This record gives sequence, C-alpha cells and structure tokens, in this order.
Amino acid sequence: MQTPEALKAQINSTQDLQSVVKTMKALAAVSIQQYESAIASLHHYSHTIELGLQILLSQPQFVEGALPQINHDNYVDGHLGLIVFGSDQGLCGQFNQQIAQHVGHYLDNPPFPIERHQRVAVVGSRPISLLQDQGMTIEETLSVPNSVSEITATVQDVLLMIDQWRRDKAVNRILLFYNRPTSSASYTSHSVQLLPLDQDWLGTLQHRSWENRGLPTILMAPDELFSQLVQQYLFITLYQAIAASLASENASRLAAMQSAEGNIRDRLTELTGQYRQQRQSAITAELLDVVSGFEALTGQES
Repeated sequence: MQTPEALKAQINSTQDLQSVVKTMKALAAVSIQQYESAIASLHHYSHTIELGLQILLSQPQFVEGALPQINHDNYVDGHLGLIVFGSDQGLCGQFNQQIAQHVGHYLDNPPFPIERHQRVAVVGSRPISLLQDQGMTIEETLSVPNSVSEITATVQDVLLMIDQWRRDKAVNRILLFYNRPTSSASYTSHSVQLLPLDQDWLGTLQHRSWENRGLPTILMAPDELFSQLVQQYLFITLYQAIAASLASENASRLAAMQSAEGNIRDRLTELTGQYRQQRQSAITAELLDVVSGFEALTGQES
C-alpha cells in the first residue's frame, strides 16, 4: 500500500499532466479555427478561377479536345502518382492510420485500371511506415507546415515535385489522399484526382450559361490564359488539401485530448480518494495511539 506522501506526489504529477492536456486541447481548437478560416478564404478565389475557365472554354476555338491538357488520351499511358497527407507529430489518435487505410482500400478497389508503377510522396513522417507495411515504396517525403503562413511554401514544393514527376518519370495522373474535417472534433478520409483535370467538371463549365449579359473580354493568348488558370487551380486544390489535413489533424488531437482529459480526471478522483483514505487511516491510528496512551496512563494512576 502506498504512503500518503507517494500518493500526493502522484496527484501532483497527474495535475501537471492535466495542465499540459488542457493547453494542447486549447491549441488544437485554435488551430482548427485558423485552418478552417484559411480554407474558407479560398472559396471566393476558387469561384473566380472557375469563372475564368468557364468564359475561356466557351470560346469557339476551344472545342472539345482542342487543348492537350484536356485530352484524356494523353494520360492513358502515364504512371500514377500518389500524394498522401499525414502528420509529423503524434498524439492525434487514429489520424495517420485512417488515411493509410483509405489509401490501401482505394488501391484495392480503384475506379480505373492502375499500373504497378506508382510514385508515392508523403507529406508528414508518421504515415510512412504504415504505407510501407502495405508494400508501397515512398520516393518523396515533405514536412508538414506548422502554421497557415507555411502552407504556401509547402504547396510550391509539391508543385515542383509534380513537375519533376511529369517531366522525368512519365507521371501523368496525380491523386491526393487526405483527411478533411466534418466537425470540430471529427473528420473523414478523402481522395481527389488532381491531374488530369476532371472532364465532367470542364464540360460543365464549358456549357454553363453566363449569369450576366456582358461577356468578359479575353486579353491574353488563350493557351497562355488556360495554362495560368490551371496553375492557379492546382495551387488552390493543394492548398485546400493541406489546410483540410491540418484541420483534421488538430480535430483528431482535440478528440484525443478530450478523451485523455476524462481519463486524467477519473485518475485524479481515484488518487484523491486513496490519499484521503490513507490520511484518514493515519489520523485514526494516531488518535488510537493517543487514546491507548491515555488509558494506560490513567490505569497506572488508579
């Protein structure tokens, strides 16, 4: 049985741990708001890019298949590139396990034929071993940005890697795998095809009616404008994927900290109860010693 002093030391260390958990919980909640705000801030800009593609693709010279980037046949013989977004830090529950399982399920039941020649890049070190256990070879590893201000640099690194893949390794189909938040403390795994551009989406933009009477005037060369719009679309898609993954990571960490906080609270209640019981037993023993001594003293006097 532990002494009251040992129990008091355990209570103090558990209270210190409780303070750390509360701090991490607060930081996770703040981070979720920051990353969700970053995602929301891109919605208007993303809509602007769609409008630009809409008016460009509706021009007479851009009939279906006129642009090499839109021609799906150009992507048939290329290799597949996978970009998986995880975390560098732990204490985030099943966040990395869930995205790794999602990648495995996707490749086991792909919506299109997949070659064995795959290029895999991981943003975050934690999912690497999980993906390697599934037989994947990780060719590129990038660090997870630590704040909203660092996301742009990571997006640029990913875009440079994609350009290298397409130029040197015949990778023409790029898939993104990441978790995205569904609430402040939950998330779901998601996959999106970055390249080639979605044909149905482009077709919808091409045939969508313009909302206003006056059509915008195109001042740039159409091919150059299309290339610029696609680059912006790729940037936005990657930015949103990274921000969503970071928001999900913190949502998972928030849920883990909430669970840990409950366990710590229960442990503190248990330790406090044991400490009080030990203290009461010690006080009772001291009182019994006093009573016994008093009785012995009065017995001698009589």
